[in-house]
Amino acid sequence: MARKKVYRPIAAMAKKIREYRALKNRPRDSQRFALDYETMRRPLTEKRLPVRAWEDVRNENRLFTLLCRLPHFGVGRTVTRKSWLWEYDEPCYWVITKVKADYTAENMDHGRAWGYLTFRGKTEEEVREIDKVMYHDWRMVPKHEEEAFKKFTPVPEETIQYVPYPPLLRAMILAQWLKEGKPITEEPVIDLKRVMASPFRSAKKKAAGTSV
Repeated sequence: MARKKVYRPIAAMAKKIREYRALKNRPRDSQRFALDYETMRRPLTEKRLPVRAWEDVRNENRLFTLLCRLPHFGVGRTVTRKSWLWEYDEPCYWVITKVKADYTAENMDHGRAWGYLTFRGKTEEEVREIDKVMYHDWRMVPKHEEEAFKKFTPVPEETIQYVPYPPLLRAMILAQWLKEGKPITEEPVIDLKRVMASPFRSAKKKAAGTSV
């Protein structure tokens, strides 16, 4: 018989106090992501940034470096990232709805922000926290360009119906056709629509259930 665990209120209270002190004494984001722009090192950890990031650090801005210059910390404005502009043709941006700045930071250039994300032309319905705010690749979309920047006509997605067989399976099918005397007039391919609508596939899904 297992020994019953005894509840020790003093030990539980001491544990909560330790957790609270650890939470209170943890470094703020303004300390964690502080950067010496001459040595490209973070003072807290003494870690040096990768060389390929130096150009962006010198020429681009963090999100809160842009927001701290605007009224109401840019609530309602549109921001995007340099990496998105280079990588995707579809519009990618955040519309800021809420900002919680770190007033202990020297220039108030750290904090948390929330908004609606539009990624590759598709807008999410729920507000969520903006990630990677400390990256040096954020850009503010000018107000007079917001409408043109957000304008996007979705292109219909191209669906693939046929794909080639793997080489070994293709050779086996061709050998079977030669054996049966069938003329080889076309390349053997897999019909994806037929595979997805296969009764064996649906029966297999029904059979896989939660064990009772």
